[in-house]
Amino acid sequence: MAIAFTFPGQGSQAVGMGKDLAESYPEARRVFEEVDEALGEKLSKLIWEGPEETLMLTANAQPALMAVSLAAMRALESRGFSLKDKVGYVAGHSLGEYSALAAAGFVSIADAARLLRIRGNAMQSAVPVGEGAMAAIIGLEQADVETACAEAAQGAVCQVANDNGGGQLVISGARAAVERAAALCSEKGAKRALMLQVSAPFHSALMQPAADAMREALAGVAKNPPVVPVVSNVSVTPTSDPETIAARLVEQVTGRVRWRETVEWFGAEGVTTLYEIGAGKVLSGLARRINRDIAVANVGAPADVDAALASLG
Repeated sequence: MAIAFTFPGQGSQAVGMGKDLAESYPEARRVFEEVDEALGEKLSKLIWEGPEETLMLTANAQPALMAVSLAAMRALESRGFSLKDKVGYVAGHSLGEYSALAAAGFVSIADAARLLRIRGNAMQSAVPVGEGAMAAIIGLEQADVETACAEAAQGAVCQVANDNGGGQLVISGARAAVERAAALCSEKGAKRALMLQVSAPFHSALMQPAADAMREALAGVAKNPPVVPVVSNVSVTPTSDPETIAARLVEQVTGRVRWRETVEWFGAEGVTTLYEIGAGKVLSGLARRINRDIAVANVGAPADVDAALASLG
């Protein structure tokens, strides 16, 4: 099939996201109610009213973004849309992989919310505040960035965490090593080497305690074959085997988010349109820079639901 659905990751959150979907579709509102019940708190109130600094916390942002993506999915489905019949693949950026899997029925919405709360807390607590860092490197070849990381490590962790495409790579690891690597990238000709305001060194080997926590958490939830294959962040291959999917989710905590390769893979497989399901338009922007032959569309508001249904048929 020529269509894939993608699901955004952390950084796409905004106060008020998904509220219009909940007001327009009872099915969407029920998603937020399910998440609230699963977490034992009114996350929906935080999503819609803020404060922003609390929503931005990793343990809140991750289940919140999943809730908005699944609310958009339920809005589509309430109008007769079938993921299995209309879409060839799903994929998500980092936490968005959980949203993609929930949309495809691998886990329930409630379990996805609890898993992402565990994931957020575990990632935050894996490294003491201030000891880790991440930096965005713009306009430098991947091989040069990897060389800079290796030179800067000096026995510490420093690695490429995200290959987002469009000339954007993110490095992650011990703060001093990342700072050294960013400086080396500038020397090697990077257009920009920007330290990021993040709370932990995500997608690096320093996240191993969080990977261990997710292995245990995933072992304890009911897992089903997804109705469409999920393209894994860490392997850039599609699978429908529940245990393989779970293993890749564990690897993802410390592994690289290979988003550029994912979009390139979609193009090679004949995907002609990517729909970004949920908050923001970050993935759509990245896709345009990676492969201009693939059309992009967004489903994050009631008007988007109408437009998507008209084009999906």
